[in-house]
Amino acid sequence: MKALSMQVRRILAVCGLAALAACSPSYQNHGYVPPESDLENLIVGTDTRATVDDLIGPPSVSGMVGDGDYYYVRTRKSTTLMLRPKVVEREVLAISFNADDTIANIERFGLEDGQIVPISRRVTDSSVVKNGFLRQLLSNIGAINPVDAFGS
Repeated sequence: MKALSMQVRRILAVCGLAALAACSPSYQNHGYVPPESDLENLIVGTDTRATVDDLIGPPSVSGMVGDGDYYYVRTRKSTTLMLRPKVVEREVLAISFNADDTIANIERFGLEDGQIVPISRRVTDSSVVKNGFLRQLLSNIGAINPVDAFGS
């Protein structure tokens, strides 16, 4: 009897640990921002766009104009169970350039510096939102014309 009790306790402990592990958040990392040690090698006003490309690599995002500023973006999201992912960390490194392609400024921005930007979505409204299945089914009964069904 005592051995059965120990087995039940072990099974319950394993189930409890599995449930606890399932509730822990999982993290997703996306993007790249060069470390501060690499940025120390860049000199504002002296180094050029080509130097930046050689030392830390081209960015994943650049300005809208062909020779625009460089933006390095890194985001970390946390997902717990079936809940919507939550951004827990975001870092943006902006390197701006002068007209002669020398570095004008290097700035870092974090999640606390940003603003939430609403994304505009264009979604076609469904015409069946207010109608349930039975209402749709029964509304088609009057639409049947017996002449069309059996011919003339």
